[in-house]
Amino acid sequence: MEVKKISEDHDLKEAFYIRKEVFVGEQGVPLEDEFDEFDTLDGECEHILVYFNAQPVGTGRIRVLDGFGKLERICILEPYRKFGLGKIMIQALEEMAEEKGVPAVKLHGQTQAEGFYTKLGYRASSTIFMEDGIPHIVMRKELSTK
Repeated sequence: MEVKKISEDHDLKEAFYIRKEVFVGEQGVPLEDEFDEFDTLDGECEHILVYFNAQPVGTGRIRVLDGFGKLERICILEPYRKFGLGKIMIQALEEMAEEKGVPAVKLHGQTQAEGFYTKLGYRASSTIFMEDGIPHIVMRKELSTK
């Protein structure tokens, strides 16, 4: 298992493939809603890939918004969801947030993943809302200050 910050177009295309498979293919998110202005290498987002047996199987991104590190587009291809990769990916994104000097991170988690995020120290900070036809909840976590 390895996590890599994306710095090349080829890797960004791998991340897009994973997101399209998970969010568009599995979950029915409209293609035009999945990709946005932050999906570049030179923007305000940093993207990562998580690898299993040298294959890219998960992705996520972080950007600083309103003083928080906002974790976004977190997903893992279905066959690889039982290997602890999600935890590794979230920890990597949190480390990136700490490097940016933000005191906390937040995300719009799908309600079906609320238990996963709770185990990682996140706390719900909103009521349930719909995003792309899927119930979500805002979750937040304070980061350790070094």
